[in-house]
Amino acid sequence: MSATVRDASVAGLFYPGAPSALEADVRRHLVNASARSGEATVPKAIIVPHAGYMYSGAIAGNGYARLAAARTTIRRVVLFGPAHRAWVRGLALPSARAFATPLGGIEVDREAVTRALALPQVVQSDAAHAQEHSLEVQLPFLQQVLDSFRIVPFAVGDASAIEVAAVMELLWGGPETLIVVSSDLSHYHPYAEARTIDRGTVDSILAMSGELDHEQACGATPINGLLVAARRHALRPELLDLRNSGDTAGDKSRVVGYASFAFVGDAAHDGPSPNAARAQGGT
Repeated sequence: MSATVRDASVAGLFYPGAPSALEADVRRHLVNASARSGEATVPKAIIVPHAGYMYSGAIAGNGYARLAAARTTIRRVVLFGPAHRAWVRGLALPSARAFATPLGGIEVDREAVTRALALPQVVQSDAAHAQEHSLEVQLPFLQQVLDSFRIVPFAVGDASAIEVAAVMELLWGGPETLIVVSSDLSHYHPYAEARTIDRGTVDSILAMSGELDHEQACGATPINGLLVAARRHALRPELLDLRNSGDTAGDKSRVVGYASFAFVGDAAHDGPSPNAARAQGGT
């Protein structure tokens, strides 16, 4: 990663490295998902998986297809993904001013970065972002479903749900802001066992009660933070898709679980609440 651009690190591994192939792959997942999304409400936040596209691209597509009606409205995307490659206390932002993918560059919202860095739980760490796939794999989908937008990318490490929720509240914004939480579900269980575990995780998210652990979801920390913020804003979670790598890639002996959710509500795009103060998925 240079001082100004965070280069793509998993292009050609988690998703196609050639622009034409990548665009075709993402469009295929979005077109297949669009038939299911219909005229549904645009969400304020989504949870989507971050494995290689051959494993979880179809599930992610069902989340991103819900943004179609807000193509020109959403101008800022605040991303939260688990830090897999480097330990970090709190939530890490990069020094980079743009993130690159084979489809082009995406500008980082430096004004939002400056605001977030004023919080004690937010730090700057290029190491946390250099090889992190959980955020990178979301970018080509965003480049296909949105027109012009900036990103605020957080690699989430050792943090509490309240700390994550406070960052979300700070940057909640209005209809111009989308929150994306990147997470896979259970890892490397036999197919039937994984389905049982993941169904329980999904039910917990839909009930918006309790806290997930990292055996249930590698992105448990940002998911738990989103649930805190969603309760404050009276958002409702909707399950869009629940499958695992045994469904999408065939091998059912050791699978990784994936789900996509939309968080919607009558006040889904209001401002902050009054009481705010490797390719199969890896680990």
